[in-house]
Amino acid sequence: MKESEMLQYVDHTLLKAVATWEDIRSLCEEALEYHTASVCIPPCYVKRIHDKYGEKLNICTVIGFPLGYGTTAAKAAECKQALEDGADEIDMVINITYVKNKDYKKAEEEIALLKKIAGEKILKVIIETCYLTREEKIAMCRAVTRAGADFIKTSTGFGTGGATLEDIKLFKEYIGPEVKIKAAGGLRSIEDMEAFIKEGCSRIGTNSAVGLIKERLAKRQI
Repeated sequence: MKESEMLQYVDHTLLKAVATWEDIRSLCEEALEYHTASVCIPPCYVKRIHDKYGEKLNICTVIGFPLGYGTTAAKAAECKQALEDGADEIDMVINITYVKNKDYKKAEEEIALLKKIAGEKILKVIIETCYLTREEKIAMCRAVTRAGADFIKTSTGFGTGGATLEDIKLFKEYIGPEVKIKAAGGLRSIEDMEAFIKEGCSRIGTNSAVGLIKERLAKRQI
């Protein structure tokens, strides 16, 4: 796969708590230069990015991040604010306590509410696979599908583990045909990205893709 094709799958991401405006601005400039699918940034920067770049950038932000156990009302308010500020895509974290208590219906209802708020905007649902059993992952595949979300996403990148190919294979078996897959967390090489795209991921969440591809292109010129 050509580098330009690969970058079209990438949500160019910076979600560190210490991310400065200069860090975020640099991320956005790279996204514009390399034509990534989006920038994925903290909610507090959405309006500033939208004001500066307008429709030039596809802006993704996170809700209930990274632990997911805020109230549904708080997540709904976060989502509404992000959309008002100019977000095009929302990556929400499920309430993992619901899952651990086997209250899958509550998890599904929360996802459905945020999708209703998002409307035609894309909603990706982070289920944080590193904390879930196989049974719980399957339950979330079904909940994400029934709730009408656009994507199921493996990880926040802040948990104890990230995306695995085994989880992508499991997702493909249990999600509905309209649900796409995003892999995130622990993808640190071009080979990783290629493997996950080949396995069926429509998006890759990473902060290293542009740097890795810059490095590869530089080596070719030597």
